[in-house]
Amino acid sequence: MTTSESLPPTAAPGRRTVVAAVGAAGLAVALTACGSSDDDSASSASNTQAGANTTGGTAGDTGASASTGSRGGTALAKTADIPEGGGKIFKDQAVVVTQPASGTFKAFSTKCPHAGCAVSSIANGVIVCPCHGSQFSVEDGSVKKGPATKGLAAEKVTVSGDSITLS
Repeated sequence: MTTSESLPPTAAPGRRTVVAAVGAAGLAVALTACGSSDDDSASSASNTQAGANTTGGTAGDTGASASTGSRGGTALAKTADIPEGGGKIFKDQAVVVTQPASGTFKAFSTKCPHAGCAVSSIANGVIVCPCHGSQFSVEDGSVKKGPATKGLAAEKVTVSGDSITLS
């Protein structure tokens, strides 16, 4: 009769331990990604507003804040291209231009202050972010529906004749 020797236990973690560790790591990554965007947009919004007082307006200026970016002088559209009560998104310039009332043009950043996603559509007087459903007013970029708690950062546009230019 032979005797079998028992093998020493291994130090390998069990399946439950591995699954729990992977889940915790994934949760940490998701929370970090969600939390860091609000800080970045808050500082960029304050930087944008800090430069707002240094730029003079024009007759076509609608009171939108100035942008400190290097996009100044970019022709965006003709006034007829922007529907009254709505707007148009310019992805390449990361700006949305609205016409809340006839002849009044406003511009806002396309970056949602909640998670940094780009807004995707404009309907029924609101600018919509596709990531979590935040909605912003075409009149002033303010929050109409969360989860965003801050409005879209204002950009400056000027109207000369029938041309809208990013200042």
